[in-house]
Amino acid sequence: MLWLLLALMTGAAIFAVLWPLGRRRSDAPSANDLAVYRDQLEEIERDRAAGAIGAPEADAARVEVSRRLIAAAEAHKEVKPRQDQPANLQRRRFASVAALVVLPLLAVSLYLVLGSPNLPGQPLAARIAAAQAGSSLAGLVARVEAHLGQNPDDGRGWEVLAPVYVRLQRYDDAVKARRNAIRLLGDTAERESALGEALLAAADGVVTADAKTAFEQAVKLDAADVKARFFLGLAAEQDGKRAEAARLWRDLLAHAPEGAPWIGLVRQSLARIEESASAPSRGPNAEDLAAASKLAPEQRDQMVRGMVERLATRLREDGSDVEGWLRLVRAYMVLGERERARAAAADARRALTKEPEKLRRLDDGVKGLGLEG
Repeated sequence: MLWLLLALMTGAAIFAVLWPLGRRRSDAPSANDLAVYRDQLEEIERDRAAGAIGAPEADAARVEVSRRLIAAAEAHKEVKPRQDQPANLQRRRFASVAALVVLPLLAVSLYLVLGSPNLPGQPLAARIAAAQAGSSLAGLVARVEAHLGQNPDDGRGWEVLAPVYVRLQRYDDAVKARRNAIRLLGDTAERESALGEALLAAADGVVTADAKTAFEQAVKLDAADVKARFFLGLAAEQDGKRAEAARLWRDLLAHAPEGAPWIGLVRQSLARIEESASAPSRGPNAEDLAAASKLAPEQRDQMVRGMVERLATRLREDGSDVEGWLRLVRAYMVLGERERARAAAADARRALTKEPEKLRRLDDGVKGLGLEG
């Protein structure tokens, strides 16, 4: 009975090797994910219009769904079956012979050397429990992590583990895995885009400086990288540079292949920019800070600081907005950064030196905040 079982197992192993050798490869990813993500984007816009969710929550949700849609779009590429060349056919025949001859001999040899046919059987319940524990995602991740702990230079292992971390929402670990993959396997546009995406997820949808650098490097390595170009447009939007964001997304649409599944997402983002083009960029007002107070401490701090930095960036480009300067000083005071508030007031005075009326309004506003005295 034992040898019969071994023969059946060997036959199954041979079949597993021969089966792909006798088939032509054809990849046809399902488009269902793309439709689901597009529906989610529309639902977010409906909820936002109905007031069911606030603008910060809608923006964060839109960024996450956009990230998933672009990832699915990149994977949704048709691969045409290729005719076998003579050299490929010869290699496949050689592999088939090896599977038929070498694999059984190797299996028998290894079993005779390493096998334990006299080992007592294990109860079925114990075997089922062990199989279930070993097949769980957390168990698999733990095993891979243990392997990488002993082999930290296994770049392929880090690359395989990174998307699993993203799925488990362990974004900081995903960033670490992506950086290790780049360090060990080399710099490519795809890896840089993946790193930027992990950094984006770790920052709750904010394109941080590190994420922007990764996306810029991806475009430098491959100017046609759709994911990186889209998120660079998002970075420009978050920095208050609507014109630059619109330019990046229009260029993306101009060079988009016909029927590309991500076109709808880019058009929707471009429409959002164009609708708000007439509205000036602003910093956090009282309503923003009140809404932020309802969030978790980390989310609140990140939200407020993101708005403050965008306002500071805009004022460095155009310092004539005295109300913007006062909002910036007030925001720094709320954050408890009094020295940065003083520095912002000094920058404002330099920018408004030639406009006495605005300078007077600035001084009155700063004094009203209790910054001087």
